[in-house]
Amino acid sequence: MDFSVIIPARYASSRLQAKLLEDINGKSLIEHTYLNALQSSAKRVIIATDDERINSIAKDFNAEVCMTSITHTSGTSRLSEAAASLAFDDDEVVVNVQGDEPMLSSEVIDQVAHNLVHSEMDVATLCEKIETESLYFDPNCVKVVYSSSGKALYFSRSPIPAFRKNEEIDLSICCRHIGIYAYRVSFLKKYSQMDNSILEEVEKLEQLTFLNEGIDIHVELACGSTGYGIDTKDDLIKVKQELKNEHY
Repeated sequence: MDFSVIIPARYASSRLQAKLLEDINGKSLIEHTYLNALQSSAKRVIIATDDERINSIAKDFNAEVCMTSITHTSGTSRLSEAAASLAFDDDEVVVNVQGDEPMLSSEVIDQVAHNLVHSEMDVATLCEKIETESLYFDPNCVKVVYSSSGKALYFSRSPIPAFRKNEEIDLSICCRHIGIYAYRVSFLKKYSQMDNSILEEVEKLEQLTFLNEGIDIHVELACGSTGYGIDTKDDLIKVKQELKNEHY
């Protein structure tokens, strides 16, 4: 099955400025993410950025780069522009690997592309079990609940499902959303015409606009390692420790 990976790579970040250029054991964060994506079955891996500093460093490790507008408010919006600029066909499958997710295994990238095609839903994404109550209550951890058929019901920064009493919390049914998506280019074209929903504005989660527009999102537990996304200095320290013995 053919698909391409596009990595949205925004320079600005509210919590960790210029994080994609942060050095992790001799390679930038964006290079680690790119090299992981190359290990997948993707026929093409592209970095979509709004900044010449990211463009320059990406060219240094021979990545394909697509320059995009600085006005995008979500990764999906940036991918929509990139797919149009690259003249992708409507039926092409694109996987959105966030630039600050340097530890996603290649199996996970392949999995989400496969799920999009076989679920016949509009979008596919992944999740993993939440292992601690501190993560369950952490607003930086995006939670997801989904049906027995794998259809997303809701995403939230708040604890969901919400237990009436803390002593009744059952983490076995609590899942953390992983920031990876697969979609067809035809969906990206539709998305470019959508206005952000009030739910997205409240929670700052782009996928809530998908749900608000009646878009079906397939969700499944990730089949492999996902590691850590990097939002803070503490996250950066953890990832440096995890990757210190990695070689490509």
